[in-house]
Amino acid sequence: MQQPQHLKAKEVAARAIVAGDPARVVQLSKMLEDAKLVNENRGFITYNGSYHGVPVTVACHGVGGPSLGIVFEELAMLGARVIVRLGSTGAFLKGMKIGEAVIPTGAAYIGGTLQQYIPDAHITPVPSFDVTTELVNAVKSEGLKYYVGPVFSSDAFYAEDPQFVTKWVSRGYIAVEMECATLFGLGMMKGVKTGSILLISDNLAEMTPMVDAEYLKPYVERAGRAVLQAITKVEV
Repeated sequence: MQQPQHLKAKEVAARAIVAGDPARVVQLSKMLEDAKLVNENRGFITYNGSYHGVPVTVACHGVGGPSLGIVFEELAMLGARVIVRLGSTGAFLKGMKIGEAVIPTGAAYIGGTLQQYIPDAHITPVPSFDVTTELVNAVKSEGLKYYVGPVFSSDAFYAEDPQFVTKWVSRGYIAVEMECATLFGLGMMKGVKTGSILLISDNLAEMTPMVDAEYLKPYVERAGRAVLQAITKVEV
């Protein structure tokens, strides 16, 4: 496999945080010490810096499993050994509120990117236990309300049918997003530790409208600190 052309191994830390929204990546970069922009090819902006002296890379992964899969593969090729996603999610359960956190324990999927990697089986994508444990401890220390449970990774943002929420809630899932199954599955296959914190942007059970990125900024600030605290404690 060819090496990525726009980054070199020395420009990727062993610990990486990824997000789909470039503006969120910029916001996270401002929490780093000595942050330096090292890539902006095709909008996949990437910063290097450190948090309390520990090197950290922050990168944009775009939207959906295929996009995240490319970024994951290239970060792993260049030395990332822990990759944590800070994303957003649609809540499935009544009472879950905008800005609260979901820490996934697994992610369901239907086809998509993982089927390209494993066409003859359907795996169970789960994050790394030690990463998830550190994320839970960190959100507690930040005073964030959080939920822990499995999520569904959708490949089609607008394809939900009227029974979508009811169906997935009946199966034990608590939220929907688009990338965690690919992240966790590739992590399992490639020997890279993974985890995620997802901020609730809307509640599908209560039909609340989705808030924009600007509204979530203060929540991202707190969740960002939690992710940085957690990832710097994970052994690589």
